[in-house]
Amino acid sequence: MEKIAIIGCGTMGHSIALAVAWAGLPVLLHGLDKTETTRALTGIQEKIDRLVTYGLVQADEAEMILEKIRFTQSLADLAADASFIIESIPENIELKQKLFAELDEICAPSVILATNTSGLNPDLIAEKTRHPQRVVVTHFWNPAHLIPLVEVVRSSQTDDATVLRAMELIRLINKKPVAVQKFVPGFVGNRLQFALLREALHLLESGVASKEDIDAAVTNGIGRRLSVTGPILSADMGGLDVFSSIADYLYRDLDNATESSPALKKLVAAEKFGAKNGGGFYDWNTAFQHTMNANREEELMRLLKEDRART
Repeated sequence: MEKIAIIGCGTMGHSIALAVAWAGLPVLLHGLDKTETTRALTGIQEKIDRLVTYGLVQADEAEMILEKIRFTQSLADLAADASFIIESIPENIELKQKLFAELDEICAPSVILATNTSGLNPDLIAEKTRHPQRVVVTHFWNPAHLIPLVEVVRSSQTDDATVLRAMELIRLINKKPVAVQKFVPGFVGNRLQFALLREALHLLESGVASKEDIDAAVTNGIGRRLSVTGPILSADMGGLDVFSSIADYLYRDLDNATESSPALKKLVAAEKFGAKNGGGFYDWNTAFQHTMNANREEELMRLLKEDRART
């Protein structure tokens, strides 16, 4: 069994640690200092409490999950104890290169070095290592303890054994791995997500529909269907002759912008960043933010509960 360690106690790092511990596996979580690890422990405890509230975790399981998580502020201790390390530090290529070079020096050659980057090139992350064949992307989606998807992305030098171990580990912690056979910016999930966002903002700027109605068209329409059948399977089910005919006239009219939309640039220039600071396309006042966060979390938990009932 892999001995799992995670570097980075932030939003993603502590949520990944929770996912590992929830699957019954011990995990070592690294933080830079006591303040980071204490904050991570608080976040984990709050998430476990909500899992208990929604019936995904029994009250007597909560303590057992917490007992699976240990903390350290020493990379040397982590390297000596781990067989599979997942890095989840900020999305800065220089920081990641420095960390991976250090890990490559202090870890045994058999230790897998995985990065949770959401889009950086794994070839660049592994560039300063002597063993690039053991570097791989394991891209968890936020919130990591609730979203099943993990993209496993190989670099040009990642070997098959590394990919196999990564895929096996992701399944072991009750996630759904997707194998990305070669690097492309954004991997698979973000390319699909941003293709949808580009067209949504084009429709908004063109006055076709309001932001509320555009969002509703997804949540009440294709979002429902795509949660069961992805875009390619949906095309098969709908009839490839029909989809081909529609594509022939629709593709030429879809937005093909090569940079972020004017509406998006305007909000960013005005330092309206959405939920993170209260202003965006929507007004993120305290009540709205609380409602949307609660609604999203409740729906993700409901879907996860259904997933687990089927297995």
